[in-house]
Amino acid sequence: MSKVQGLKKQFTERDVNRMRNLIQGKHGEKVGQGVGYSKSEKHYKEGDVWEADGRKWTIKDGIKQNITKLDAAKKAHMMPIFCPSCGSKMHVDIDKAYYNLHKKCLNCVVKFEHELRKAGLYEAYEARIINSDIDGFINDIKSYIESQLTISNNSYITEQGDVEKWVGGPNIEKVYEGLAKTIEHLESLKK
Repeated sequence: MSKVQGLKKQFTERDVNRMRNLIQGKHGEKVGQGVGYSKSEKHYKEGDVWEADGRKWTIKDGIKQNITKLDAAKKAHMMPIFCPSCGSKMHVDIDKAYYNLHKKCLNCVVKFEHELRKAGLYEAYEARIINSDIDGFINDIKSYIESQLTISNNSYITEQGDVEKWVGGPNIEKVYEGLAKTIEHLESLKK
């Protein structure tokens, strides 16, 4: 009682040639004749840089890649597979923070700091790191305060959608006085 279903559609010669090419591994082979506009293709070599469609492109390791504004940031943030200093395998969970600061693995940083301790230079090294962190923090605070003082905030929209007009603003003298005290306190923390 079972009925054998046959193919309702016949394969064309083009379909058969396409399947034959796929089986033989010739994935890019053409099976028909194309008619119409053909764009001229330019062939690029390794390291060539060109612009197309408003983007910059290059070929690295045989792969076409887009060049973006953030490539330098990506490269600085990417941790290599092997430590540049000792050549051992880098572990993401252990070595990532040390690579971002020192550009080497934890073991190399430990060896470096041990050599500094033996030479009696570790305290100066530690003070330089702490002082540079404090200086960066001071610069961040200054730029934040100055950016906040330039913002004009004369009105406020409530949850009901009403616009409230505010009169006044921050007391700039008091803000700078507080900033000076904060900077003075941070400077006292330096070693």
